[in-house]
Amino acid sequence: MSSVLIIGPKFHYFNQSLACAFLEIGWDTHVEAYDNPVHPYTFFNKVRYKLSADKLGEKNKSCMRYEGYIRSIYDQKKPDLVFVVNGDNLQASTISYFRKQSKVIIWFFDSITRLVPYCKENAKEADLVYCYEQEDIPLLQKEGIKPQFLPQAVDTQLYYPIEGTDKKYDIVFAGEIWGSKKRQHLLNALIEHFPDKHIRIVGRYKIPTKNFFAWLFRKHRDIYTNKNASAEELNRLYNESRVVLNIHHEQQKNGANPKVYEIMASGAWQVCDRNPYIESTFKSAPILLYDDVEDMVKQIEIALQEPKANYPEEMIKQNTFSERIAQVLSMLKLR
Repeated sequence: MSSVLIIGPKFHYFNQSLACAFLEIGWDTHVEAYDNPVHPYTFFNKVRYKLSADKLGEKNKSCMRYEGYIRSIYDQKKPDLVFVVNGDNLQASTISYFRKQSKVIIWFFDSITRLVPYCKENAKEADLVYCYEQEDIPLLQKEGIKPQFLPQAVDTQLYYPIEGTDKKYDIVFAGEIWGSKKRQHLLNALIEHFPDKHIRIVGRYKIPTKNFFAWLFRKHRDIYTNKNASAEELNRLYNESRVVLNIHHEQQKNGANPKVYEIMASGAWQVCDRNPYIESTFKSAPILLYDDVEDMVKQIEIALQEPKANYPEEMIKQNTFSERIAQVLSMLKLR
């Protein structure tokens, strides 16, 4: 039986979705999740990192400590394949160590600009390197690396239509709000343009320390929920919404975030910001694309008038983790 060791950030549910995809084809699978930005993210390590004037130095120390641990796991498992998600807690010497006896794949689930300096050196040692953002490919090519584009995917065990669900919301958005001015601008415009609609926004945002009480009693506070929702919560939320708004982070220029596929698999109408990859790939899907605030409002108004969304079954199947893994293994001739 073939075996795989999956290494990825703890906050990604993708680790388990990847594991399920490998288990489906009969691979022995083991997952090792690491904390970011330092591992383990215990109270002591967290405080030391927050107070440090040299955060990069603290992360480097964490990587060195983790190296001995993950090598010991590798030696126990002796996998045929090491599948790394991001891998910014690994060192290039560790990737090289894995490659002595195993194939190594790195799949960047974040922009490489956020993973520097680790991603470039690690990528030089891997057998295959995949990017979820096409704009990252030339950046790695300049470093002598030959990456390929591999879009993100959906786990249909987590995202699917729930029969008989009532549409409690007119418009839903879910995603990180804190670090994205683009999302903040569009969401504020959304609320202003649809005062009579039932809107739900779920995602982490920064609570101000100045003018806290003014913020506490702000308008529309019933619309925002400050939390990271689980996949199960998001799937129900999408099923309960007539329209789901998707706003890519600023780092995404020519690719698709996971929500494109997750909203699709849930069966909800999607209004999404336009980029070349999405525009060319999902022409036959009930996804309405927008360019700016006015266009977003127009597309939402259209979607609110539409009946139930019907996504081609084959389109959803082609964008599952199982299909992505099949594509990767065929490149390595391991299937």
